[in-house]
Amino acid sequence: MHVHGRVALVTGAGSGIGRAGALRLARERMTVVVLDRHEARARDTTTEIEQASGVALCVPADVSEPDQIRGAVERTVGSFGRLDIVVASAGINGVMAPLDEIEVDEWDETIANNLRGTFLTLKYATPYLKRQGGAVVVVSSTNGTRVFSFAGLSAYSASKAGQVALAKSAALELARYKVRVNIVCPGAIATNIFETTRPRHVDRAGVRANFPDGTIPLTGGVMGKPEQVADLIYFLVSDAASHITGSEVWIDGAESLLGETGLSG
Repeated sequence: MHVHGRVALVTGAGSGIGRAGALRLARERMTVVVLDRHEARARDTTTEIEQASGVALCVPADVSEPDQIRGAVERTVGSFGRLDIVVASAGINGVMAPLDEIEVDEWDETIANNLRGTFLTLKYATPYLKRQGGAVVVVSSTNGTRVFSFAGLSAYSASKAGQVALAKSAALELARYKVRVNIVCPGAIATNIFETTRPRHVDRAGVRANFPDGTIPLTGGVMGKPEQVADLIYFLVSDAASHITGSEVWIDGAESLLGETGLSG
């Protein structure tokens, strides 16, 4: 296939932040590999890029499955001859419940999609990134990195904290190969991630912030947009961020500086 600029692999690119990131990189004349476990969503993103005269490859895959993510990376390099950028955006909220009520398989599902999936993405992409250098952005969250009062999110928070530690370790390990690894930590962003949220008795786990009870100061409570996170992702993979690696950047309108409310339900 024809290569259009640098080659970027974006996981979770069928919706939300991943989709916005894929579209943003395509507008910057990059070839985008659109990876999502929902094939129809991946094809929708791919079609939108192609209709705007961009170059994209649709790759349905589940990031928690080693054979699938390895195959996706190999297909990327086989199609375009290289891999320059990775955006690890795939993830779920999973089950939200008090710690003693989360089932082991529910915990494992969240960790598998969020942390294991990020590890597998980096593991199989790294040999190709090391060939010429590149950039990685891991999409984490304010939860697990700066906020811990959101009810019932122990599995999610653990996975997101783990992503930060993994990315920072990778940043140091890969620096000698001119591969930069950074982390974005969004707060409340208007996406469809709540489709994967399954709250159960979260009122028993909630610890409410005293004041101002979960607002977003910069916007008066209005959630951020996926496109705003996409702008940050593009900056971090661009040459404008050439001396930035191992950094986590919160993008939440100062929400996490004030605390977060627990959910009820």
